[in-house]
Amino acid sequence: MSEFSATMWLEIAPLYRAILAHPFNRELGQGSLSRERFQFYVIQDARYLEVYARVLAIAAAKSPNVEALQLFVGSAQEAIAVERSLHGGFLMEFGLDAADLTSAQPAPACAAYRDFLLATEYQASYPELLAALLPCFWIYWAVGNEIAHVSPPDNPYKRWIDTYSDESFGRAVEAAIALTNSAAVTSGGPTRGAMRSAFVQSSRYEWLFWDAAYRLEEWPRFE
Repeated sequence: MSEFSATMWLEIAPLYRAILAHPFNRELGQGSLSRERFQFYVIQDARYLEVYARVLAIAAAKSPNVEALQLFVGSAQEAIAVERSLHGGFLMEFGLDAADLTSAQPAPACAAYRDFLLATEYQASYPELLAALLPCFWIYWAVGNEIAHVSPPDNPYKRWIDTYSDESFGRAVEAAIALTNSAAVTSGGPTRGAMRSAFVQSSRYEWLFWDAAYRLEEWPRFE
């Protein structure tokens, strides 16, 4: 890990501890998370990945070299594969189908995170976009591994844990970190500052996303 990525991770250390300590992730690891909360999370995650995959594809199009292109094309395909297999399996267990999924409205946290990534894609520099995309790789890998160490073998959410603690996902995370570090090396101070800000903001949205699922977040209703 280079100094730049280490500095970014250190900056979000309190936030990452809060993510690990959040009851959603604690109960997910124990296997005691309510079915209702996990169902909410899966639906919102699927709606999020629709946009995340598109932003990854744009990052691929902007990539300055073949290595970056391959990473983001592969990651976009993986995001779609996760939606179709992991999410699809859980949705079948919940008795839901594709129509239920597409009709579900993104909750406020999900909508805000999607909008932030889309705005970064269109308005920010390529290095800043890399930094904004990195937390969804890195934090999920870190959380997946932390939970895998404490999860019981009969955990009903084992498939989720296995997906994000898998070595192949870890290799993609390492590649994303390396690309972000390389971009930082060739960027000036203002761009590196923007990268840190984007990384922190996406990390905040990661916490908000899990918190929204635990609270079963809804839009305000005005009648």
